Amino acid sequence: MTKINLNFPKPANVFNKQIYDNLFDYSHFVDVWYGGASSGKSHGVVQKVVLKSLQHWKHPRKVLWLRKVDRTIQESIFADVIDCLSNWQLLPLCRVNKSNRTIHLPNGAVFLFKGMDDPEKIKSIKGLSDVVMEEASEFNQDDFTQLTLRLREPKHKKRQLFCMFNPVSKLNWTYKQWFDPAATVDTSRVAIHQSTYKDNHFLDADNIATIENLKQTNPAYYKIYTLGEFATLDKLVFPTFTKRRLYPEEPQLRDLPDLFGLDFGYSNDPSAFTHSKIDMKNKRFYVLEEYVKKGMLNNEIANAIKQMGYAKEVITADAAEPKSIAELKRDGIYRIRPAKKGPDSIIQGIQFLQQFEWIIDDRCVKTIEELENYTYKKDRKTGEYINEPVDAYNHCIDSLRYGSSEYNGMASPKATILKNVYI
Repeated sequence: MTKINLNFPKPANVFNKQIYDNLFDYSHFVDVWYGGASSGKSHGVVQKVVLKSLQHWKHPRKVLWLRKVDRTIQESIFADVIDCLSNWQLLPLCRVNKSNRTIHLPNGAVFLFKGMDDPEKIKSIKGLSDVVMEEASEFNQDDFTQLTLRLREPKHKKRQLFCMFNPVSKLNWTYKQWFDPAATVDTSRVAIHQSTYKDNHFLDADNIATIENLKQTNPAYYKIYTLGEFATLDKLVFPTFTKRRLYPEEPQLRDLPDLFGLDFGYSNDPSAFTHSKIDMKNKRFYVLEEYVKKGMLNNEIANAIKQMGYAKEVITADAAEPKSIAELKRDGIYRIRPAKKGPDSIIQGIQFLQQFEWIIDDRCVKTIEELENYTYKKDRKTGEYINEPVDAYNHCIDSLRYGSSEYNGMASPKATILKNVYI
């Protein structure tokens, strides 16, 4: 066990003020950090937990870092912790195992990084001192409850559960848990910290301009990602759906047709690839898988589709991106095709899907987030809702709409294979 001495001559160059003021406050069992985009909340919690773990407690800390979906760990919270250790010149002193995503700190503390796709696996982890829920809004109430029960090792003092998230929807469990007027919050056990981009003094002018520009470009996002507030719940396009774990081999799913859709994005909006199934007879629509990520080049999208095992499937994509479709074909996604575009294609696609009962795999966290936030526009003069959705929280939904277009008449002719040439 190695003794660590960290010295920050100018803390303002390392920490935002809000996190620095709470850096050594371990008095609350639940530490909630929520607010707008680029507010520094996740980065700050990483700093706080790393620093806490480096202190010389009688028993070295054992910290579980979580995302809801396992495959998102490597490029998110795991990378953030590695970056923190590197910036503090501690990484060479740590033992990092990237294959099983564990980090052993020089003082004996251990970091474990897991996805909560299968909550049963988390139950087998013993002796935890702290738990970190990154993007806590992607989890559910039962996940949170189970994690509080995992923090029971008496040898660890000042056990804590950290939750970081954007205030995505008043339907989300985080609102009901801590912000609903009917909620009872024990302030002796729960600390709630709100932040916005104004609390992050490390942002440059371009980042600030992008966040502030949401007021003009996307009012729906402005309240959440700029102001860091829960948005007012308007009329939802898809007001009801069921969340549960889905398995393609289930009898009711096994023989249903597979649908694949792709919505392109890059810097501000994510690319969204979805796998769904449709039951025309019983009017049920199943969402089985999603892959949602910003900043993806087309060759990276192609690689993701291949890794998921769907390179040979018919995929219906946004017709507004013919160059991207051509590049995906070049990169081995031969059966991709554009969806038909028309003046009423969005409304038609939505109205078609509204006829179905929606069942969503609980790991499709971005689809669930969109369904909880995809609303109709309201006429400012009359206060009435109009038959047009707000252009926000719709990337997975657009992908699902493209995937189902063969059944609502909005798909281009189906790709076929002839003499090893895909057309």
